[in-house]
Amino acid sequence: MTSRVRTSARALLSGLAALGLPFGMIMTSGGQANAATWPTASGSQAVTATIKLSGTKDYGMLRLYGSGALGTGGQSEDQDPILDLAAGTVLKNLIIGAPAADGIHCEGSCTLQNVWWEDVGEDAATFKGSSSSNVYTVSGGGAKEASDKVFQFNGGGTLNVSNFAVRNFGKLVRSCGNCKTQYKRTINLNTIEATYKGSALVGINTNYGDSATLKNITIVGDSSKKIVPCQKYIGNNTGAEPPTNGSGPDGTYCKYASTDITYK
Repeated sequence: MTSRVRTSARALLSGLAALGLPFGMIMTSGGQANAATWPTASGSQAVTATIKLSGTKDYGMLRLYGSGALGTGGQSEDQDPILDLAAGTVLKNLIIGAPAADGIHCEGSCTLQNVWWEDVGEDAATFKGSSSSNVYTVSGGGAKEASDKVFQFNGGGTLNVSNFAVRNFGKLVRSCGNCKTQYKRTINLNTIEATYKGSALVGINTNYGDSATLKNITIVGDSSKKIVPCQKYIGNNTGAEPPTNGSGPDGTYCKYASTDITYK
């Protein structure tokens, strides 16, 4: 490799990092994502009690994993998170290892940039802010081995997920189907690489006015098309299991066209 080529390669990687794009998830000319490459951790640190963050925190690709009370790795709904982010927090360049407990909680608007989950615990991240003006941004990164949900959207507002890779998952995003307090939620997925197996990319509650917009979606290894791009539900605030309410694009709740999804 000549020095000019090495310089160009370094510039490309630097540019991807600045944009929050995961290394190895390079855009093709059609805007789709190529196969993501999971990053190597710069080190590992056990977390025995939830770390509370505010402002901007760059972990430099450190791996955090649960230990002690955070070390079960189960699916209990009352687990504490590895990280709890105050409203307005920007979190960068982090790997959540296993056990992952309940991942990351956002108490209000937050930005997760180039964050990777190696083995999702209960959920990778939960978005909890109550204001309809809250904006939660997931830019770059990826998650795998999520037996249920990757992103749990319990609060109100808008969730934007872009340049993200997911594999072996239940649902990439679920608008809470039975929370005690319910909201209208807006979900935008743009440039997503989903590798089978998986159940659904997004689940929304039509009766609360949720909507999901899907663009530049690549689904890998799902020749039978078992992954549902957009699953609709009738949500409730009683804790009951919500029934499904159809699936597929309708221009109101599930907003996408067949051309927005590529199968590989």
